Formats: sequence, structure tokens, C-alpha cells
Amino acid sequence: MGRTFFNLSVKERRLLSPGMVRVTFAGEELSEFSSTGIGDEYLRLFFPNEESGEVVLPIIDDEGRWTYQEGKPPVRCATYTVRRFCPDERELDIDFVVHEGGVAGTWAQSAAPGNPMTINRPRGLYELPEDAAWQLLMADATGIPALARLLEDTPPHITSRIVIEIAAAEHRQPLPDHPGATVTWLEASGNGISPSRLEAAFRAMNLPSTPGYIWVAAEQKPVRAIRKHVRQTLKMPAERYRLVAYWIEAKQEWDAGWNALPSAVREEIEAAWQSGRDAEEVRDEVEAKLETFNL
Repeated sequence: MGRTFFNLSVKERRLLSPGMVRVTFAGEELSEFSSTGIGDEYLRLFFPNEESGEVVLPIIDDEGRWTYQEGKPPVRCATYTVRRFCPDERELDIDFVVHEGGVAGTWAQSAAPGNPMTINRPRGLYELPEDAAWQLLMADATGIPALARLLEDTPPHITSRIVIEIAAAEHRQPLPDHPGATVTWLEASGNGISPSRLEAAFRAMNLPSTPGYIWVAAEQKPVRAIRKHVRQTLKMPAERYRLVAYWIEAKQEWDAGWNALPSAVREEIEAAWQSGRDAEEVRDEVEAKLETFNL
């Protein structure tokens, strides 16, 4: 199976926009790193302990469960998209949204050459059907790195409609050129500064009747709303979409609400995920249940 973790260090940091920082990592261990080749591939960053500087990695069993060395604090980690991987140079780029609070964003704003970082193997989600003639890519700021890489990799015959919501006009970024792409920027929208307009933009579209694919990466609420429309109104099969909540607004309050759920409800949700049933049907039930608790 090969290496699970890869020890890297920061090579450089640069500002892409007032809202995003790119950190380039390098390291000899990237010679053993294998990209999935999928544009939205992601991995975990494992941050050094703030006090000791030590990276305490989890022990992963055969079933994927994490445990930690006795007496060691759980590692601080975060999930991020691989924006670029260059095997020849043994470099890897990660783009970080700049915001107040949060382990990763705070770290990225002060990252300096030589700072250590550990990553794990990547995984991708996007899967464009072979017969697709078009795709719809929608994202807030957190989804821009994946969206940009997906567009880079999109075959020229695919018509791509892009909708991105950002906090302000100056947060726009150059996107890869594509002959079949049209781009709409929703400014002063979502991203924790105002209500998201992604769902409204989605509902206002007339999707082509030809086979296509929908990919959305944004905050949980608009992703859920779009998913509900895709599932219940458009009745699209699961292979025609990938809708991913990259973050949860007011995460501390959400976590508190989750922890306050009756144990029977949490057990019911866990049992549903472990049931082996169709994952999309399970997600329908779980999200409906969570919404009854305002989660």
C-alpha cells in the first residue's frame, strides 16, 4: 500500500487575493506520493503541536479507525484540496482561505520557509460520466482551488458553466482558460459575510436536456438545499452529481447542537451510515433528521 504519511516543509507562501494564500510544500518524501489524478482530490494536513512543535500522528487500524499514543494530545488536522502536484520538482500547492480563527487559515498566514507539515494520501470525488456533454461547477471561496483544477483538466468539448460566490470583488482570481466555459461571480455573497446565493442561482438555471454533471463545493446550508432540489425535484441519479459541504458556518454552535442530541438519535444516525444501504438514501434520511434539530 505504500507510505501513509509524508513529511514536508514550506518552500514559499504567496498571496493570491485578499482572501486566499497559497503555500508551496516540498520534500523528498513526495517521491512516493501518488496523486489520484482527480481534480478535487484532497488530503489532511497534520499540524505540529503549538507548544511542543511535535506532530503526533494517529495510529490507523485496518478498519480506518484512529487512535493516539497514550498521554499524547490528538493532532490538529484539517482537510484541503491539492491545487497542484509536481512530481518532478517534488512540490505540492495548497490554497488556504484567509479568515479569522481556525487552525489552518491562521497557520497559513504566517507560514515561513522551513516550517514542517505532514500530509496523508489523497482521495478524489469528482467523476465526470463518459457521456457528459456539459458540467455545472459551483463553489464559494473554499471550493475555488478544486474548481480551478477541475477546469484545467476538463476536456475541451465539455461545456462548463461556472458560478462562484465570493466575499468581495477583489477576491476574484484568474481561472484556467477553457473554450467552453462561462463564469459568473456572485460578489458579497455567502462565505460567512452574507446569505449564500448559490441555491437561488442554481434554481434559476435551465439545465440542458443532454447528459451532464453537477459539482458543488461550499458551505453546508446551500449544498444541502441544492442537493435537495437535485434529488427531489430534478430526480438526478447519483452518478450525475457530486455535492460536498466543505465547511459549516458557526461550527462551534453546530458541534454543541450535535453533542446535545439525544444519544438515541446519534445512535440511529450512526446505524444508518453503517447499514450498507444506498449512501444517497441514507444521506437523505440523516439530513432530514438533523434539520429537525436545526443542524
